[in-house]
Amino acid sequence: MTANDESANVPPFPAEYRASGLLLHLTSLPSPYGIGDLGSSAFSWINRLHDAGQRWWQSLPLGPTGYGDSPYQPMSSFAGNDMLISPGSLILDDLLTEKDCVTHFPADVVDYDAVIPFKIRLLDIAWKRFKAGRCSGRIRPEYDQFRAQHQHWLEDYALFRALKAKHNGAYYLEWPEELVYRRPEALAAAHRQLAAQGFPARDANYPRRADQCRSAGICGAE
Repeated sequence: MTANDESANVPPFPAEYRASGLLLHLTSLPSPYGIGDLGSSAFSWINRLHDAGQRWWQSLPLGPTGYGDSPYQPMSSFAGNDMLISPGSLILDDLLTEKDCVTHFPADVVDYDAVIPFKIRLLDIAWKRFKAGRCSGRIRPEYDQFRAQHQHWLEDYALFRALKAKHNGAYYLEWPEELVYRRPEALAAAHRQLAAQGFPARDANYPRRADQCRSAGICGAE
């Protein structure tokens, strides 16, 4: 091991640093929408950690899940899981209404087969209202900023998800050969044919409410 290798493995804390925290995946938080999300329960949880003297919240990976809905099989290293977008926050931003979100999910288990189509329907409604300009005024600048900051991966990922939906969720190696090998003319044709669909995978109400939350660090689980 070289000196550089050794220094790269040193944690970014002073030797005397001591802290504790708890492991809880975001999906385990209480929610009326069938799955824990980046809504009010997440902020309440961080406040409770702080009040209990805890400094860290350890969560499982938050990427978009694939087969088996496992957080350890994400479809992207950059994108967030759209199932974790809070309908309650989208209501506050005028992208959804209370009536849109009426549902009756069990409180003690995540029924992914029911939650996924429910959330997809809500996000589709929110996206259509966003495109029509029926939302709070700050959302459009945030959306444009998000696209600009993440353009190095976002367009390819959006096209991948649109193609995956078009092919009924099939593994990408089962797609037509010209798409599997990313032939430019095939990708360009797919891009023209598939309208960009989706909503930025972040909690739309986060900037407004972050200052209401007490301090706690967040770390991932490997």
